Amino acid sequence: MDPGTTTAPIPSDCETESSSIWNWWPSWRPTSMSLLKTAESKILACFQNNLWTRFVTLPNQDRIWTLTLTNKAVRKPAEQAIKTPLVMVHGFGGGIGLWIRNLDALCRSRPVYAFDLLGFGRSSRPPFPSDAAKAEEQFVDSIEQWRQSVGLENMILLGHSLGGYLATSYAIQYPSRVSHLILVDPWGFPERPQTQTGEGQSQGTEVVKRPQLPRWVKVVATVVSFFNPLAVIRAAGPWGPGLVNRFRPDFKRKFEDLFDDDTMTQYIYHCNAQTPSGEVGFRAMSESLGWAKRPMLQRVHLLPPSLPITMLYGEWSWVDKSSGDSVVQIRDQGHTRVMLITKASHHVYADQPEEFNRVVENICNSVN
Repeated sequence: MDPGTTTAPIPSDCETESSSIWNWWPSWRPTSMSLLKTAESKILACFQNNLWTRFVTLPNQDRIWTLTLTNKAVRKPAEQAIKTPLVMVHGFGGGIGLWIRNLDALCRSRPVYAFDLLGFGRSSRPPFPSDAAKAEEQFVDSIEQWRQSVGLENMILLGHSLGGYLATSYAIQYPSRVSHLILVDPWGFPERPQTQTGEGQSQGTEVVKRPQLPRWVKVVATVVSFFNPLAVIRAAGPWGPGLVNRFRPDFKRKFEDLFDDDTMTQYIYHCNAQTPSGEVGFRAMSESLGWAKRPMLQRVHLLPPSLPITMLYGEWSWVDKSSGDSVVQIRDQGHTRVMLITKASHHVYADQPEEFNRVVENICNSVN
């Protein structure tokens, strides 16, 4: 345990503990922003191209932890500058480090940006409202303020899971800023089906079927009904890192050729054992882990038909893939494509990185 974590509240890059009630928690939880930074640095050291990381300060003084990668083999950087940049938005509980298998490949012809969503990773962790629409608005506003602060005119916007939901919401509000929308196993699209009764089923009511949820999703879904989604990790105190290893051993396996230790699960732990913020916003937006209070299928018709959308799903994912087909039907004349990545789960980009990178690079090249 870091000696700095044995004293009550720890000032960090982005946060301080605000309530004296919880001042004892840092000694109970073996985490700090410093430990998150250390775990992340091991991941970022793997990149082979020109890497620039920094905090981007928003007008309200919130800070967004940002990574930019450019191809070091390009002799004339101006040649890359004319290409529309790719901006990648991680999912719930994630951070920029999870794109380790993708960024080097995707920066070959254009700059690639990734950032920790507001309230996640190393970004600022402000309070979020309990109202679903207002929480979503706070996320989306932070993305637009980030874009303005970085100085991007437009972008190819890619979002995974929760990031896909927020990327879609952003594109609805700021369509002129998005050249192509790439949604990877997006969360929050379908409406929650009505609970079936025995009588309804006997009358031939169609039962909505859904892929079996993995165990860790069921555990978190149970917790989220009472607490913030990741409260169990914080409540576990010194057993928290082991809990992540137990319930998410897949993260270690997905990156085992890069790290022979617990680097990735330590990164996930430290991303999510900090003061809850983004997960508070997520909880406000969700009825339970699998369903959004404001389903995106009810709003995709607001996207301009001229905006191209590609939806990528993992063959073995627990996310309902039929939402992609519904988007195609709703948009009708809009340019929408649904693709399935074989032998991939929800974390498509890590399960089949070569195929994922090939598909995303082809999409980017279709833009310019």
